Amino acid sequence: MTYSTKQTTFKQKIIGGALAGVLVTSLGVAAPMIAMTQAATAAPADNLTAAKRLNKLLTNTKSMSANFTQTTKGASSGTFKGVMSVERPNNFRWETTSPSEQLIVANGSSMWIYDKDLEQATKQGVDTQVGNTPALLLSGDPSKINSNFKVTQPYASKNYYVLYPKSNDASFKSLSMSFSGGKPVMMVLNDTLGQTTSIKFSNIKLNPSINSSQFKFTPPKGVDVINQ
Repeated sequence: MTYSTKQTTFKQKIIGGALAGVLVTSLGVAAPMIAMTQAATAAPADNLTAAKRLNKLLTNTKSMSANFTQTTKGASSGTFKGVMSVERPNNFRWETTSPSEQLIVANGSSMWIYDKDLEQATKQGVDTQVGNTPALLLSGDPSKINSNFKVTQPYASKNYYVLYPKSNDASFKSLSMSFSGGKPVMMVLNDTLGQTTSIKFSNIKLNPSINSSQFKFTPPKGVDVINQ
């Protein structure tokens, strides 16, 4: 496989796979519809109230680990499974184990994306604030949410939120999150490519102690390293 072909394939896998998955949470695509059916008569919360409620829920999530099943529907359809962990401030690890192996590790200043099958690792900078990086909703600064997103809570009695990025440069159109028992359990992302990515978490552990080594990465010998 040539270098250019490997890079193209790698980018396609990232768009449809674990990088989209780093965007993060569960119940699946049908969950928003379930919430709508159950709470059809509930009034929506105003934007400021919704932002405060979401901020509180995320602030209580100081760290988290879970298994995940990620499904993307659209041009790059597919289902991926793996394990993840996040820890404030700005640390996350997203490891896809099936059907291929891919690892994403971020520590606030940089993010590594490693594809074992393609023997390729990409290093890129990371915005240390929530900004337009959905993954950092679970690892960044919750107080930045309201300044970067329009936050809505369609049904005030349900911990279900839909976020719309205020920046025109965002890579997604909307992001929905659901919580159960104070735990983030669902995220559904609608991106600018017309794809929908949903992630379902299981075996969720809220605020566990996570070894700092989980958020460090050194490329194995012989791996192509790309700096972006």
